[in-house]
Amino acid sequence: MMDLSIVIISYNTEKLLLSCLRSIADYTTCIKYEVIIVDNASSDGSQNIKDHAKFVKNLKVIKNKENLGFAKANNQGIKIAQGRYVLLLNSDTYLQENTLGKMVDWMDKYPEVGVTTCTLLNPDGSIQASGGSSPSLFKVLLWSSFLDDFPLVADIFGSYHPHTPSFITRSGYYKKDHEQDWVTGAFFFIRREVVEKVGYLDEDFFMYVEELEYCFRIKECGWKIFYTTTASITHIGGASGTSSDAILGEYKSLRLFYSKHKNFIEKALLELFIKWGAILRVVLFSVINSKKGVRDAYRRALAAF
Repeated sequence: MMDLSIVIISYNTEKLLLSCLRSIADYTTCIKYEVIIVDNASSDGSQNIKDHAKFVKNLKVIKNKENLGFAKANNQGIKIAQGRYVLLLNSDTYLQENTLGKMVDWMDKYPEVGVTTCTLLNPDGSIQASGGSSPSLFKVLLWSSFLDDFPLVADIFGSYHPHTPSFITRSGYYKKDHEQDWVTGAFFFIRREVVEKVGYLDEDFFMYVEELEYCFRIKECGWKIFYTTTASITHIGGASGTSSDAILGEYKSLRLFYSKHKNFIEKALLELFIKWGAILRVVLFSVINSKKGVRDAYRRALAAF
């Protein structure tokens, strides 16, 4: 039986995708795997990736006529996956060790874990954030108000977006194995039984928070979500996440998440906390002139609410 199905969404990332595929072929050993590329109507040649990646065995390509978004495109890949495990992998990642073989072995040892992720690294080798605690109102308030930036606050109460060791608090959160509420979609390693029991990603989420919402439903069904340092992968795109699209996308998707899983009062409070956080950031980044682009992004996000 196939051990692992690797689902990669591509949207005008031909060069990054080729690099990702080359690293998979070069470093993956001791497991049987397939790669499923779902192309969201790229115009850079990505749809013809099969012609340039003959070094990858068991390669399938789904060519969409329009950009269907992260959730729907991943679901297309999951539905034809044959592996015991399915890995949702960003095209802007690359391996430098037998990460996939190690992760299959790790999941085999822990049958109670439904979803896991490995250590994500920036290209300079520093550790990158990879999920955290569920965005309860209390944790959203801590995050919006910068309170979880203070030493020990995140350690005691948990954090929706935990800090990496490079942050001023030198948090060790991502230096050790632990259970958490959600993991990022850049490297989302899921057990087949979870898909069969829980279903697929919610396609109402075009991009952002869809993996969090999926993890929420998975945990409700009794599975554990885990972060492990057993292996690592480099994620290029995660080195910066301050664009206006990302900020506004996360805010809107958090609101959608609350619409689906919380009551009216909780949703109203969420919107209040998000606006409060956006205002604080506009003020802060107005003082820090070097963050002008970030300030303007929060202004647009605030106006959209």
